[in-house]
Amino acid sequence: MERSLIILLLLALFAPQHIKAQNDDLGMWYELGAEKKLTKKWSVGVESEFRTRNNSRTADRWSAGVGAEYKIVKGVKASAGYTFLYDNNMEEMDWKRDGITPNKWTPSYWGVRHRFNVSLSGNYDWGRMNISLRERWQYTYRTEAEGKKYDFDYETWKNVKSKSKNVLRSRLQVSYDFPHWKFDPFANVEFFNGRKLEKTRIQAGVEYKYQKKHIFTLTYRYQNVNAEDDDLETNRHLIGIGYKYKF
Repeated sequence: MERSLIILLLLALFAPQHIKAQNDDLGMWYELGAEKKLTKKWSVGVESEFRTRNNSRTADRWSAGVGAEYKIVKGVKASAGYTFLYDNNMEEMDWKRDGITPNKWTPSYWGVRHRFNVSLSGNYDWGRMNISLRERWQYTYRTEAEGKKYDFDYETWKNVKSKSKNVLRSRLQVSYDFPHWKFDPFANVEFFNGRKLEKTRIQAGVEYKYQKKHIFTLTYRYQNVNAEDDDLETNRHLIGIGYKYKF
């Protein structure tokens, strides 16, 4: 009965709506990380990630980050981190008002972004179920890229200007610890709020722990872009494979 209730809850809470599969992209996320517990309250970690897009035929992004976490009281944690992003920016064409004459063209190019985040999270155990909520403020700075944008009016290459962006990410997650079973399922939904709701990510996956130090994850994510995005992201189905070492 309890398992049936959990399954129904997750389906009702996280089932994606208005998905147009014929227009959606498919990508892979590969994640690698390590975490070190310094004291009962402090821990630090590093992580790296590689993403693909265009039905997993095109490299989308490399990233590497560091972070620290502090346990305030039981069930409440604060964290902060920095991530270096190396992005394969998508091609973009800007047209004049007539919709026919090209204005500016930016072919795909690799560029750098710096990202900082501060988070506050709380979790509650309900039997073998865990419910958690995380609020994260995220600031991203895109550096200027020289000579990447072509201006048809002046027939010359111009720089892609630097840009900064603030986002509030709100994530609600439910996980369950099955007795005598090493595979723990989880599901979550995350909202990205800038000036308005920009996108939503829905995720379901399973976590496997080996000797408490090795953590493997397999996930499925669906990303729904709700507004015009500066990164030209699209609706995507995402398969994730991750590994973390704790010591």
